[in-house]
Amino acid sequence: MNFVVAVDGSAAADRALDHALSMLEPLGATVTVVHAVEPQVLVEGGEEPVAGVARTGDRIVAESLEDAEARAERVLQAAAERAADAGVEAAAELLYGDPVEVIPAYADDAGADGIFVGHRGLSKRYEGLVGSVAKELVERASCPVTVVR
Repeated sequence: MNFVVAVDGSAAADRALDHALSMLEPLGATVTVVHAVEPQVLVEGGEEPVAGVARTGDRIVAESLEDAEARAERVLQAAAERAADAGVEAAAELLYGDPVEVIPAYADDAGADGIFVGHRGLSKRYEGLVGSVAKELVERASCPVTVVR
């Protein structure tokens, strides 16, 4: 049995990994920790919210792909070490693209028995506007998805 655990360095992802490890260690299952590289784009400065890209001026700061990959590798390494410490065989996979698309596709290709993901306590209003990765994974994955609060 092999399970996919989505990690992003957040406390919610850490809880999902810990939950997966506690459930899977007695089963002798393996895990593949995955992280989807998607360079961060931030809007800095100013007090007014950005109404559109044309109005951002020089307030946009984009993370380089190299920085995003380095950040992802650190997250994956830490997760794989946690799994090893818990006695669970783990592999790490760096994915590229939108997590709601690449994680279910990876799980399908790998024949995963399930996906574990952390829940990000987004407000209902915000979640209604942009959705959440956990919700989208539940809707898109062809295998069971465990969302850990």
